[in-house]
Amino acid sequence: MPGCNTGGRARRCGKSVRYIVPGKSTMNAPSEPRPWEIDVASVKRMLEEETDFVLLDCREQSEFEMARIGGARLLPMSEITQRVEELADQRDRHIVVHCHHGGRSLRVARWLRSVGFPHAQSMAGGIDQWSLTIDPAVPRY
Repeated sequence: MPGCNTGGRARRCGKSVRYIVPGKSTMNAPSEPRPWEIDVASVKRMLEEETDFVLLDCREQSEFEMARIGGARLLPMSEITQRVEELADQRDRHIVVHCHHGGRSLRVARWLRSVGFPHAQSMAGGIDQWSLTIDPAVPRY
C-alpha cells in the first residue's frame, strides 16, 4: 500500500500479510477462494483424471433414480441441514455440488461454505447441462 512502511518487519498493512522468500512460493498468504461455480467440462476432466473431490448430488431421491452421474453421492438439499455431519470428514476436500439446473446446488454450496466447507462449488447448469454437453446417455427431464 502506498505510504505503508513496514521498516523491514512483517506487519499487517492492508488486507493481508505476505512473506516473500526468494525462490519459493508466497507463504502464509491467504489462498484465493474457489469461484462459486465450476463448469461441467471441468468436472468431467476431474472425474477422468481421478482428481480427489466429492461429487455431491443435492436433488431428491426420485430425481437421482431418474438420472445420475456416476460416482455422485446423494444428499438432498431438503435433508442437508440435518445430515451435514455425514460430510464432516470431507471438510477440507473439494466438494462439487450438482442439482437439476444449478439453482439448488448454488444455494447448497453457499450454505456449505458458511458452515465450514471452504472448497464447495456448484456445477453450473446441473445435470441437465451434463446431459446436453457431456453425456447424452444421462436422461433429461
